[in-house]
Amino acid sequence: MKSMKILSALALSLATAVATAHAHLQKAVPADGGVVAASPANVMLSFSEPAHLTACWIRKGDGPKLKIGPLAAQSARQISVPLPPLGPGNYVLSWRVIGDDSHIVPGELRFTVSAATAPKEQ
Repeated sequence: MKSMKILSALALSLATAVATAHAHLQKAVPADGGVVAASPANVMLSFSEPAHLTACWIRKGDGPKLKIGPLAAQSARQISVPLPPLGPGNYVLSWRVIGDDSHIVPGELRFTVSAATAPKEQ
């Protein structure tokens, strides 16, 4: 019985280590759920380990996905994704990366480009 508990604990700790080994997004600029005043020139994605961005798309509202490219050829922990000019609206940036462990990991983030407002006259 004691050996079963030890084996169970080892299996659980191994499963936890494997689950956290994949490249996962730690930070994005703009942030997930963020609002920016103007169209960003790029999105900066920061991962937990070096990752290679293999595909990336952007979608406004319920519109079609637009493929983004060209993408960086090398793996990095921080990846800059160039964006086309974006008008006001809600956007979803989605991607696939391959981490150093060779696992493919999809992800997405949502952000809003707010409507430009004219400065108030005084």
